[in-house]
Amino acid sequence: MTIWYCSVCGSEYEQTELPEECSDCRSDHRMIVEKTNLPRTLEAVRDLARKKMKGICAAYPSCDGSSDKICQRESYGKPIGLGGVGKGLSFRNNIKALDDIKLKMSVLGADFEPDTRTRFLGIDLAFPILPSSTAGAQKYNDALDETDFCKAIIKGAQDAGTIALRGDTWFYTPENNPALEALDVFGGAGIAIFKPRSQDVLKGLIEQAERLGCRAVGVDLDGAGSTIMARHGQPVFRKSETDLKELVSFSSLPFIAKGVMRPDEAARCAEAGVACVGVSNHGGRVLDSTPGTAEVLPLIRAQVGNQVTLTVDGGVRTGYDVLKMLALGADAVLLGRDIIRAAVGSGAYGVRLHLEHVAKILKKAMFMTGAKTISEIDSTLLF
Repeated sequence: MTIWYCSVCGSEYEQTELPEECSDCRSDHRMIVEKTNLPRTLEAVRDLARKKMKGICAAYPSCDGSSDKICQRESYGKPIGLGGVGKGLSFRNNIKALDDIKLKMSVLGADFEPDTRTRFLGIDLAFPILPSSTAGAQKYNDALDETDFCKAIIKGAQDAGTIALRGDTWFYTPENNPALEALDVFGGAGIAIFKPRSQDVLKGLIEQAERLGCRAVGVDLDGAGSTIMARHGQPVFRKSETDLKELVSFSSLPFIAKGVMRPDEAARCAEAGVACVGVSNHGGRVLDSTPGTAEVLPLIRAQVGNQVTLTVDGGVRTGYDVLKMLALGADAVLLGRDIIRAAVGSGAYGVRLHLEHVAKILKKAMFMTGAKTISEIDSTLLF
């Protein structure tokens, strides 16, 4: 007899044949592995992702959007996949902006154990690192079902002590939304982010998220640049301050305006009543030649002060990067591509491993810069 392991919910089955699906979480057979083959390291998880995403993502040691990488070559004349739009400059600028920031090492003082706990939009978290609002993974060689992908990220984040954002894409509809289906499985334990669809459609989606018990909702404002949505009969639109005010007033949940790169527009979002602004250039996937998010983040924080919570994503690969973003003014830091690879490689198990690894390095970075708590991380830690 073989012991089979569901890499989404952790259920085990002792039987001869591979189960068609998990009887507990209903994930299909692609998420079930022999327990003896369960990867024990992050590198093993990445190896599995590399095999499953062959021709799309090679899970390089350095994910930087350079022109010789598979993902960037894939973006020329094809759906963008994991690459950056155009020449990939925005993607690379995200990486470079973080790499150019230096940390001040501190070695004197009493010994201490860094505390990474934080509170985000009223939610207690083990650390300020969240999976970002990715979507569309089932199109990557059909390596896994989209709802299972979403479930894996939600559960992996939950197991690690944090919370996941879930996204939206062209094959999601109000009637068939894999992210909301996955959130329903876990009692709404996540944050639902939608593309900037029409106001009426967004209101319907927000109502669904509220019924499921989601902790917050939001709109991917930079998703207005998504041409694939319109091509598949799901138009997206630029949103005005009036539109945002209408959505904020409509929802009882904290509202996130994600995809903001200008201080003046962040201030306008704050004036519209949003609880959180997401500093993001969509991973360099909607407009080429933007600055890196680490360049604009401190400008946005200076503009909005403490009016709103700030998240940031873009080029974050390590706990050191997380520390830099927090020092620049972020309240929480989002991970995108690495979480996709972790989920494709080993489901919730892989997501948890990755989040815990990044949090472990954040803790080390805090120790070596003298920051005892998350609230002590500020620009004084940077050169």
